[in-house]
Amino acid sequence: MQWLNAPEKWTHEGNTLTATAMRDTDFWRLTHSGYITDNGHFYFQEISGDLTASIKLIGDYNGLFDHAGLMLRLDEKNWIKTGIELVNGVYQVSAVVTRDFSDWSVIALPQKTEAIWLKLKRENITVEIEYSLDGITYQMMRQAYFPPTQPIQVGLMCAAPRGDGFDVRFEDIAIQAS
Repeated sequence: MQWLNAPEKWTHEGNTLTATAMRDTDFWRLTHSGYITDNGHFYFQEISGDLTASIKLIGDYNGLFDHAGLMLRLDEKNWIKTGIELVNGVYQVSAVVTRDFSDWSVIALPQKTEAIWLKLKRENITVEIEYSLDGITYQMMRQAYFPPTQPIQVGLMCAAPRGDGFDVRFEDIAIQAS
């Protein structure tokens, strides 16, 4: 695996990665705010064909829009990220699908959770995003089109667009062709 925009502080041991998302980092394109930013932290590998990626995620979110999770990326104009995002003090399961313009979806969680589990599956031109609050029962959040271009980058991402940065731990990292 390799970094796009490595954070200053991170470690990877076994199937656990810890990182500190740096302030003023994000992945976003144009929609609503009109700005483009591509400086979030993304730890990835390249895979061709169908794939499944899953993680257990524990974060110490502090600032507005702090987020961490999984990302699938073709280039700076074509990517999907999903994870937990702190929005106005509420923890949200979040997905951003970007094809030139970012398209943001959120589901408010009823309370702060210790951890969340995420799965991202790509089959041909379809990406399906699921989340779980217990690591057993998964709920689909979103299904989206993604170009069938090969290979693509898939991995872990985190960003702190407005906050001072935060610590995150990715556990049970599993990325595999399917």
